[in-house]
Amino acid sequence: MKGNIGYIEGYEGDYCNIEIEGTVEAIPKRNVDVNVKTGDVVEWNGERWVPNSALTRKRTRDIKKLMDDVWED
Repeated sequence: MKGNIGYIEGYEGDYCNIEIEGTVEAIPKRNVDVNVKTGDVVEWNGERWVPNSALTRKRTRDIKKLMDDVWED
């Protein structure tokens, strides 16, 4: 499996779509922590994808700043 950090795009059936190094991969739900939700930054711990709350908060702030810059008068 490539990359240790991913971004949760959403769920489809028994799969979780995770963007890893620019490519969205369908990962079986059994390999994703049950607490993961769409928009989370996740990391591979050797057994499953788990949420990284610090990176998720940073990403959320960065996206908000970009959006504010775009809509700024």
